[in-house]
Amino acid sequence: MRQQEPYHSARRLFGITDNGSSHRGAASAQRLRHSYRNALQVPTPVHASWLNQMEVYFSILQRKVLSPNKCDDLLSLQQRLLEFQDYYQAIAEPFQRKFRRHDLQLLLEKLEHQQHLIAAA
Repeated sequence: MRQQEPYHSARRLFGITDNGSSHRGAASAQRLRHSYRNALQVPTPVHASWLNQMEVYFSILQRKVLSPNKCDDLLSLQQRLLEFQDYYQAIAEPFQRKFRRHDLQLLLEKLEHQQHLIAAA
């Protein structure tokens, strides 16, 4: 895909990677850069709220487009995905985040309390 336009002539491409062992560290970024002169690796943080939002989007995509699979071939699947993308961009609104700073503080207090109970046992 990177050999096709507009990717091939793009000034920069960003490859977003998870924290799997094959994507980690400077060696992985160098391998990518060696293979594709205009590609930059962007590793995701281990805990990223924006990544959770992407997972929500993919969950919506799975439910609304991919299940049940009604595509006869890859070309029709591609068309269906692109049509949903256009539709969703027209109607999308920001996801409401429910886990707030106060919730984190309560969770940390609960974990600390549990650690004290374990240490006392």
